[in-house]
Amino acid sequence: MVSEPDVLVIAIAKGRDTEAILAHFDKAGIPLPTKDGGRKLILESDDHRVRYIMAKPADVATFVEYGAADLGVCGLDVLREGGRDVYEPLLLPVGHCRLSLAGPADRPDTPLRYESQMRVATSFPKLTADFFRQRGVNAEIITLKGSVELAPLVGLADLIVDLVQTGSTLRANGLVEIRTILQCQEVLIANRASYRLKSVAVQRVIEALRQIANQQEAIPA
Repeated sequence: MVSEPDVLVIAIAKGRDTEAILAHFDKAGIPLPTKDGGRKLILESDDHRVRYIMAKPADVATFVEYGAADLGVCGLDVLREGGRDVYEPLLLPVGHCRLSLAGPADRPDTPLRYESQMRVATSFPKLTADFFRQRGVNAEIITLKGSVELAPLVGLADLIVDLVQTGSTLRANGLVEIRTILQCQEVLIANRASYRLKSVAVQRVIEALRQIANQQEAIPA
């Protein structure tokens, strides 16, 4: 399934990076959704050339894979966890963070492979299981939907795998990072059929966003 031929449909993850993503689109000259959408989840740009689907982060890649959206923007962590079949033409300089293994600050400094079976709490069970399996470590993965930092504090798990930006939440709960599993940021994704059938419109968006991303990378820190 591919969306209407004259309208480019873009799925955007609703969350803390939404405004930054839209600001990046605005700098690139991509028409933004109308500001008076209220609680609507489907918004049109003023020129009606772009339609935005405001979705949960975990659902963006699903909309794109199945053609309900031509393009989408979601976190690399969510995309890798879901394993959706989409193109990934461009990383965006938005939403930088990392998916990290963490544990209690007073935990013995023992290599993971030498420990007996451990329990690891996370909202990313696939990425976590892959991480331990690749290292030959026997770990029981416990899936939580939020407040993963609680797990070691109440004895539910020995370690956690969670997104880290500043590390302040970990420190506040007596936890420290042990290993970075994945460096994350927002990524532009494309439906495979739309990439061909709407190539002009899709490539216009990709190139406009790439130019802005390159400009930001060129600015000295």
